[in-house]
Amino acid sequence: MDETGSRQYPEKPARVYLFGTCLIDMFCPEAGMDAVRLLEREGIEVHFPADQTCCGQPAHSSGFPEQTRAVALAQLRLFPEPWPVIVPSGSCAGMMRHHYPKIFADDPRLLGEARALADRIFELSEFLLNVARIRLADQGAPVRVALHTSCAARREMGTHVHARALLGQLPAVEVAMHGHESECCGFGGTFSLKHPSISSAMASDKVDALKETGAQTFLSADCGCMLNLNHTLQKRGDGWQGQHLATFLWQRTGGEGGRQ
Repeated sequence: MDETGSRQYPEKPARVYLFGTCLIDMFCPEAGMDAVRLLEREGIEVHFPADQTCCGQPAHSSGFPEQTRAVALAQLRLFPEPWPVIVPSGSCAGMMRHHYPKIFADDPRLLGEARALADRIFELSEFLLNVARIRLADQGAPVRVALHTSCAARREMGTHVHARALLGQLPAVEVAMHGHESECCGFGGTFSLKHPSISSAMASDKVDALKETGAQTFLSADCGCMLNLNHTLQKRGDGWQGQHLATFLWQRTGGEGGRQ
């Protein structure tokens, strides 16, 4: 369910938690650091609980409810203060916001905790736009970019709307539409491992559509999708690569001086 327009947003807080996601931790640490930098530039203190691991989505999407519950339970009590929890991945944010209450539906005590946490989960671009109410100062030359949002993130967190609104604040950035925008990149967590030939064909179609826009790069707020598409490009010997949205926004707005 796309939440755009249906969620009540709080005032900008003084402190937040960051749930960094396992993919950012292992493969895209700079994207996580750029997310922190964007938040801190808005005067927000960022706390990162060191014991966090995975949101549980791989086990959930693979049909392992007991393992999903165990992983989710390990995250449930890592955020004791009533601060927003910022997730630089729409699919992971969707898992925590929409599926944690379902996972613990049979336990009234844990269900209450899951609902309380779910209410505090915000995908990064959603938070920057609607809670931090960020105003970006474009400090780059004219550029054309294409946007890829994961299929789960589009449905559950409306990330395509939030990302476009943020990019729309940058006058010299043109966001190109492409023919496969709402389609899956083929990653799908363990789907790419179970069905590699199908996954590869889907990624190839997505890459073709992105490149046909004439964009200089593509942006994604989900590292799984970004890694999958970048790997497809690398296998082709293509130097064209995508960036995480947080990294693009931080670099595009001049780092520390990019706040209006």
